[in-house]
Amino acid sequence: MDIVLIPLLTIISYALDLYWWVVIATIIFSWLTAFGVINTYNSTVRTIGDVLARLTEPVLRPIRQVLPDFGAVDLSPVVLWLGITFLQMVDGRLIMALHGL
Repeated sequence: MDIVLIPLLTIISYALDLYWWVVIATIIFSWLTAFGVINTYNSTVRTIGDVLARLTEPVLRPIRQVLPDFGAVDLSPVVLWLGITFLQMVDGRLIMALHGL
């Protein structure tokens, strides 16, 4: 059982870490767009923004529905970061427990 479970938990840990960076890229992209640093009329920039939105919106939308409205401040990425961090900690503890540490 450990032969399958440890690599699976490791892959989950890598996926969570990758998704954490995707969320950071989405936040930076939204800031750059809001301050007019990048031009969304450029098709490459628009495609990058669309990919980032498609990766993060399915997770951020339910969080936004639960959080109270703070006006222009969007705290849903912070809640998502905390959730990802929690899942990474649980995943790390499971891996350690399976290794017998």
